[in-house]
Amino acid sequence: MSLKARVKLYRVSKGRDKVERAWELVREAAKYSNREPYWEFLKKNFDVRPEDIKDALRYLEEHGEVQIKRSIDGKRLYVSTLKDIRENPVRLDRWLGLT
Repeated sequence: MSLKARVKLYRVSKGRDKVERAWELVREAAKYSNREPYWEFLKKNFDVRPEDIKDALRYLEEHGEVQIKRSIDGKRLYVSTLKDIRENPVRLDRWLGLT
């Protein structure tokens, strides 16, 4: 399934299904997090707006699923968060079922 299709499914989803769709979208987007410049790469190759990925990350953060990294001045670091998700797709404590 393409990244653009995942964005559309995320937008129309509700409830617990929306959380699952957001995770699918974020994990797919994280696969390309090493490409520079990241947001231009997504727009050029997949016709996906940066706001779509950022919105999914914020939604997951609101529901306690992920914590977006922040810089010293408090700005959200979306690409760094995606890189972390790519490198560590499942945290050990979640894998063990502790949370």
